[in-house]
Amino acid sequence: MAEAGALLADVFHALGQLKLEGQSTLEINDFVERMIIDDLQARPASKGQYDFPYVLNASIDDVVCHGMPSENDVLRSGQIVNFDITLEKNGYIADSSTTYLVGEVAYPARRLVSATYNAMWKGIAAVRPGARLGDIGHAIAHYARAQGYSVVKEYCGHGIGREMHEDPQILHYGHPHTGLELKEGMVFTIEPMLNQGKAAVRSYPDQWPVYTRDGKLSAQFEHTVAVTRTGVRVLTLRPGETPPCKME
Repeated sequence: MAEAGALLADVFHALGQLKLEGQSTLEINDFVERMIIDDLQARPASKGQYDFPYVLNASIDDVVCHGMPSENDVLRSGQIVNFDITLEKNGYIADSSTTYLVGEVAYPARRLVSATYNAMWKGIAAVRPGARLGDIGHAIAHYARAQGYSVVKEYCGHGIGREMHEDPQILHYGHPHTGLELKEGMVFTIEPMLNQGKAAVRSYPDQWPVYTRDGKLSAQFEHTVAVTRTGVRVLTLRPGETPPCKME
């Protein structure tokens, strides 16, 4: 799991060096696919999963999740875009996502993106043996609401290993000291989605993208984490990324 996570972190590091403005989300999808297969000798685990034909989700502005790469979606200055990518190496899968700022982005959007990143880390900081799943969700939701944002409830983190989606579900809201007890060796994702407006989302039958119902912006960040003997290890930590909370 650590090997897959480190390789996936390298993919996000490479994306962070790209000039996103002017590129289509399909071009970025193809760049990621070549890197995973040719450079990293790994498998893009999302491709073919649930009949999804691409290696990443590309969710722009009011798209909450499951955005489909397209040659028609050319990124423009002022947009925010989330890339959600999975990678399999030697039979084990890692999952992660980042919301990027494209060009010159207005302060309200930048504030949302920053708060979503911090909310993810609030959840990660709650992970340790003996804690419970409700502690993670409470930490995320309490912080998000204090910042004036809503938390999407329809989508959540998940256990991960040889399969992309395993038990347990990791809700991004909840009550402290409730839910499954965390134990050393558990591996799962924490991936909060925060909305500028209300938490309600909308989608269309037989179509992948999920949108905010009120048309306001949504952002997401995701890491794959492992419960260790003394705390938590972030398996998809990016090169140069400094955790704002204590790690193993």
